[in-house]
Amino acid sequence: MGKKKSKKEKVSANNSVVATNRRARHDYNILDTYECGVVLVGTEVKALREGKASLNDAFATIDDGEVWLRGLHIPEYSYGSWTNHSPRRSRKLLLHRREIDSLWGKVRDGNNTLVPMKLYFTDGRLKVELALARGKQDYDKRQDIKRRTEEREATRELGRRVKGIKG
Repeated sequence: MGKKKSKKEKVSANNSVVATNRRARHDYNILDTYECGVVLVGTEVKALREGKASLNDAFATIDDGEVWLRGLHIPEYSYGSWTNHSPRRSRKLLLHRREIDSLWGKVRDGNNTLVPMKLYFTDGRLKVELALARGKQDYDKRQDIKRRTEEREATRELGRRVKGIKG
């Protein structure tokens, strides 16, 4: 008799991170994050399943009550033909109306922007983690680096004391 698979086992094989925006946390203060669906065409999905995408210059805008992801680079599918997609086309993001209205107010009023943090598959569907962020100044970035270095040195010193090493 066959072994019954749990729901976790089924889902985990289909979940994977395609791309991350590592610069975003360095360049922005993240205020809030949202999970959005993405409207894609067939060859885009196949290219993403191969793990090809770049979030380097990507950002999101709100136009006429719809959220659009711009600058996301998904290269053409290698086995595609004339049906291939344009690599840098604008892609619509799927959010609830109240989330879009809330984001619109925060982006319009404040000094905030919408930055994609990562692309990933969940249950076979592509999702984007979209962050409401405020840009950092150069001195903020230096302060963050200094703070991280001090924390790292403090944990090392604590570890040395626990082990009884003097130095």
